[in-house]
Amino acid sequence: MRRTELLQEIRKMRFEEAYGGWQSGRLTQGEAALLLGMCERTFRRYLARFEADGLQGLIDRRLEQVSHKKAAVDEVLRVTEAYRQRHEGWSAKHFYAWYRRDGGSRSYTWVKSRLQDADLVAKARGVHRKRRDRSPWPGLMIHQDGSTHEWVPGQKWDWIVTLDDATSEHYAMCFVAQEGTKSSLQGVKEVIESRGLFSSFYSDRGSHYWHTPEAGGKVDKKHLTQFGMALQRLGIEMIPAYSPEARGRSERMFRTHQDRLPRELALAGITDMASANRYLTESYRPAFNSEFMQPAMEDGSAFVTWIGGPLEDILCERFERQVGADNCVSFEGVTLQIPADRHRCHYVKAKVAVLRRIDGTLAILPWPAQACRLRPQWPAPGTQFTGGRVGPPRPPGAGKSVPGYPSTASPAPHKADNSSYFPRLPSGQRNCWWEVWWTRQGRFVPDGDHFADDVANERMPAVELGQLWRTCQDCVQALANIGDHRLDLVAAGMRC
Repeated sequence: MRRTELLQEIRKMRFEEAYGGWQSGRLTQGEAALLLGMCERTFRRYLARFEADGLQGLIDRRLEQVSHKKAAVDEVLRVTEAYRQRHEGWSAKHFYAWYRRDGGSRSYTWVKSRLQDADLVAKARGVHRKRRDRSPWPGLMIHQDGSTHEWVPGQKWDWIVTLDDATSEHYAMCFVAQEGTKSSLQGVKEVIESRGLFSSFYSDRGSHYWHTPEAGGKVDKKHLTQFGMALQRLGIEMIPAYSPEARGRSERMFRTHQDRLPRELALAGITDMASANRYLTESYRPAFNSEFMQPAMEDGSAFVTWIGGPLEDILCERFERQVGADNCVSFEGVTLQIPADRHRCHYVKAKVAVLRRIDGTLAILPWPAQACRLRPQWPAPGTQFTGGRVGPPRPPGAGKSVPGYPSTASPAPHKADNSSYFPRLPSGQRNCWWEVWWTRQGRFVPDGDHFADDVANERMPAVELGQLWRTCQDCVQALANIGDHRLDLVAAGMRC
């Protein structure tokens, strides 16, 4: 029974009660009208209609008229038949999106009601949820999750989706045979290349995201996975989710995808993964974003444009290896030959990093940990040097020294406890050319003359020259205070 019909029945019952009281003399017409919520004039009209036609005379005759907005029977049949023939099993909202693409002009409520009247779509009442507020800006938090499902008949694939918490916009999605580090890094890479660096990354506690010492317990934020180390190199904060309810926004999206995507792939006749990934990029993701993307709560964006060069050597897996006597590196049963280098005769016993990129290619770079093994304690920015030394006491017999820096003519003896002999930089301090150059040449800090000659004669390897442009501000100030005119140009061009 519709609401209008229910109100009609209630009006009849209350009028019979008020009419009986007026007939018995217990109520006046004014009191009876007040009881029914109407004026005396309307009550007298009801009396005339009741005495002429009985209770049927009280029915609102407007309800018996056919609305001029009512759809024709043929239109209703076209909608229901289209659903039966091509979209059976689809949700009302999913079908309505296709109905609009085909030129339909009716509202979503009308389409859903017609499907429910034809028993094609079940009536369901949603569960009440208390949702977490979205992030105010795009780029503040990125969700990533995977779903194993039978996306095409007879085949189960893993589907990786990367979306924004603020707008629910899907930045990347792809099918893979097995979810892992490479597929997750690929999603992050697509976001950075298309939008820029984001602030935080929200995911479940999958083994490629986090190390979890105890099943169901807290994650280990000190011992990072390969994925965690890659995001740490970019300065992106990782946030673990400890329950499916905590990832409610992405979980609800996956229910929608699992309901829609298999039917769309079947409608397009797609059965292989390569075609499915092309369909995601060209058709499904743009259409889904246009329908479900929400406006951000505030104007602006937290994305920072990436200007750091290729991401292949950052968003990758890194493994430490030691070069053998044959100038080769062994990695997972494969022997990698280091090519000839004009800066160095060989790399025997040197520590290197083997990079396994997303596309499966391998690369070898000097191991970063070697450049960070011994670190002098630099003064705060702005400190003026008037003599004296920074670092350990000068060993006996040391040669000349640059004001403010220890001598390099006679290096200090190596000690096992590097942390006490060379105090470490504050947490988060970037590596600079001082540390790299000392590690390569076996000295603590080069004096101005030696360093300037090496730069002029191009005897410094390329990796050290690359570090010149990432020198910390403390070292820039230190170079400026040395006063050697041959370092002025270098100091002026270095910045963090």
